[in-house]
Amino acid sequence: MAVEKYREIVKNLILEKAHRKFTPPEIEVQAVIDTKNDHYLLLHTGWRGNHRTHGCSIHIDIKDGKVWIQHDGTEVGIAAILLEKGIPKADIVLGFHSPEMREFTEFAIS
Repeated sequence: MAVEKYREIVKNLILEKAHRKFTPPEIEVQAVIDTKNDHYLLLHTGWRGNHRTHGCSIHIDIKDGKVWIQHDGTEVGIAAILLEKGIPKADIVLGFHSPEMREFTEFAIS
């Protein structure tokens, strides 16, 4: 599968997650789609009373033809969704695991 196809899958995944209405209205959900540098993020920012909320729930990069999951703050698991959408395990890197730990997964090491 070509990198262009991976870009489309990842972009659509981020946009789909951004448009879900599970977040309180005072929290802004931001989809960051950088197809030039292949960085894709889902951010949450805002206030809950006096508590500042700012964080990244999903961070995916595409590097060297592979989809790198840098951060997965979802309950379902981004890797499972990417597999469902047709990206093979050999092209998915669990970047949130150390290189040593990646050897023991069914996914790409790098």
